[in-house]
Amino acid sequence: FGVYAPGEDVARLTFFALFALQHRGQESAGIATANGKEIQLFTGMGLVSQVFDENSLLKLKGHVAIGHNRYSTAGSSRLANAQPIIVGENDDRMAIAHNGNIVNAEVLYKELADKGYNFQTATDSEVIAELIVSSAEKEWVNRIRSATRRLQGAYSLVILTKDRLIGVRDSLGVRPLCLGRVAGGWVIASESCALDHIGAS
Repeated sequence: FGVYAPGEDVARLTFFALFALQHRGQESAGIATANGKEIQLFTGMGLVSQVFDENSLLKLKGHVAIGHNRYSTAGSSRLANAQPIIVGENDDRMAIAHNGNIVNAEVLYKELADKGYNFQTATDSEVIAELIVSSAEKEWVNRIRSATRRLQGAYSLVILTKDRLIGVRDSLGVRPLCLGRVAGGWVIASESCALDHIGAS
């Protein structure tokens, strides 16, 4: 799930959307937000209602957010593999959440590891993120396009930079993404029930 809505409590909107998407994964949950200057992240093991409380939501400030409920497809069930994940530094910093499977992830992992990239998780998601960050392109959309040309599989992504929300679907559109409007902004979700739950159209 992702939301771009200046003036709205994006962390809370994401929490309620993830609650509606809980059937997509009960292993872990996480939310990343950005305020134009920095990215904040909070993840935990368990259900959405167990991971987040009032204090954790209040710390997630900003006008853009992404969230994720996880079930394991690649990588074991542990906190380090909870999503979203953050990679990069300074202006190259981004958060990503991913649904799907990348069939050439091991090949890409080895290629990036050989170039000196250090991986903190055992997930396809981090491979995708490092592929984006390592792109020679300068602008985010071009970097993402460059990376996705290398990916083989069925996937959808929500990507957060310090001031942007970007949704990505594989070229065949196998994994769904719904686009909606909410007061003052936009939302994207893997299922329309998330939009219904937060009153988005």
